[in-house]
Amino acid sequence: MSADNYQRIWQTVLLIPCGKVASYGQIADLAGLPGRARLVGKALGYAPAELTVPWYRVLRSDRSLAFAPGSTTALQQRQLLLAEGVILKKNRVDATAVWQPDLAELLFKLQY
Repeated sequence: MSADNYQRIWQTVLLIPCGKVASYGQIADLAGLPGRARLVGKALGYAPAELTVPWYRVLRSDRSLAFAPGSTTALQQRQLLLAEGVILKKNRVDATAVWQPDLAELLFKLQY
């Protein structure tokens, strides 16, 4: 897989504001990689630590946490989201927290 695609994904995830979330599919679309939601998950797993990519802001399409309930990573994701003020009920994020980039973000921040 192209390192360029990973960069596109990381740069897109870095744009998700604090307190907001996006789905794997949404990130793939915004990164110019429609239909590549699984690639987003893979890319997040390879993100360099120095980039501090907020991986925990990326969820499944139904707004549920990306990891098995009760797993260490799911608990970590939950804690990080709660710390940003994101409301969770039964491991699903409230719809009000979904990131909807505005026109300026789409035109000037997203490069793809």
